[in-house]
Amino acid sequence: MSANSNPAMSHKSGRRDFLKTAALGTMAGLTLARGAHAAGNDTIKVGMIGCGGRCSGAIVDAIAGEPGIRLVAMAELFRDRLENARSLLAQRHPQQVTVDDDHCFVGLDAHKHVLECVDVVFIACAAKFHPMYLKAAIEAGKHVFVEKPHAIDPAGIQVVRQACQLAKEKNLGVLSGLQSRFSPVISETINRVRDGQIGDIVAIEENFVRAPYGNVVRPKNLRELEVQYGNQYRFSWLSGDDVTQSLVHNLDRATWALNETPPVDCHGLGGRSGPQNLLGNVFDHHSVVYRYANDVRVYAFCRTTPNCYDEGSSIIQGSKGIAYPITGRISGENKWRYTGPQKSPYEAEHKAFFDSIRAGSPLNCGDYMARSTLVAIMGQLSCYTGQEIRWEDITNSNYCLEPKPEDCTWDMAPPTSPDEHGVYPVCASPGITKIT
Repeated sequence: MSANSNPAMSHKSGRRDFLKTAALGTMAGLTLARGAHAAGNDTIKVGMIGCGGRCSGAIVDAIAGEPGIRLVAMAELFRDRLENARSLLAQRHPQQVTVDDDHCFVGLDAHKHVLECVDVVFIACAAKFHPMYLKAAIEAGKHVFVEKPHAIDPAGIQVVRQACQLAKEKNLGVLSGLQSRFSPVISETINRVRDGQIGDIVAIEENFVRAPYGNVVRPKNLRELEVQYGNQYRFSWLSGDDVTQSLVHNLDRATWALNETPPVDCHGLGGRSGPQNLLGNVFDHHSVVYRYANDVRVYAFCRTTPNCYDEGSSIIQGSKGIAYPITGRISGENKWRYTGPQKSPYEAEHKAFFDSIRAGSPLNCGDYMARSTLVAIMGQLSCYTGQEIRWEDITNSNYCLEPKPEDCTWDMAPPTSPDEHGVYPVCASPGITKIT
């Protein structure tokens, strides 16, 4: 078996059912600048790297209502996942999904073939590979949408920064999957916070507590490495775990409210307290405290334990009031409630992206997407090690959650293995685990 071949054709779990979660896009009349479509032809050729629910949902947001967009190529590790996504997308948009068999690519090097035949690439797969694929796409001269998290370790962030800087030099667009930035409700609330409507920020509470993502039962008839590649949310070496994977949205909103100022340091705690027989080796709870130079603290919590209380919230406490960006409300001395238009941030981000490309000034989200992702990473690694982590140190770190993405193959030894009861060792031991 070659390093990039794919023996697993029967994996059934997708990242998310995009038909249920992806909003329909409404982008009309857009064309690409800089000769990104064929001469005399307004067709925008789009490709997917990753065919799970999130990438499929992003494609739906981008192509619905836009006759010029054509999905022409797809890349995946699992053949059946690719075919399922192609079928579902074609049912939704039969005129715009024109992926023939020759442009369905399977394997760890499948992204290279997609980049040969598209103008814009959508990257949403195991987050470990996001930096590598982003860099490859920019080097190939493509505009890129890349899902969060944009990296899972400091080494990946270094690659993201380099790629986004290269994109600026080549006048290429980079759109982040941190869609809160495109929500009119959240945007207006945070702008009011930054303008002083709640006074000085005193503290921020961030919550992303819910049941587990992904498949929690071991799939049958797959070898171990196929199980892990096919269930990325359940393995830290692929997903980066839940602070990086999910709480990054909250931390992006907090960083935005704090005028893009990074923390001085953080300390976190976490582990696995719920059912030990669930598939994978990730933690199921995390708490991180971020400290800022002005003594503001951000208290961030995420949990993925079933049958527990759920909450998704951002709560910004100020000296004159409290702001709730997700619901568009401010209490206190200067009460306010958002009454403007309700727009899907998923649709809005793609419209802004393609509008900017059309105008010849492609949107580049690199600065905030790297910063917010690194804030999440430092919190995750603090939970893993049980140590305080300083922003200055994590910014200059090249630590990688092994193996490196470029070293991953279909023949390598699995990075972790279950015991005779199917239970995996938890991915880290606070007080023992080190990062170097």
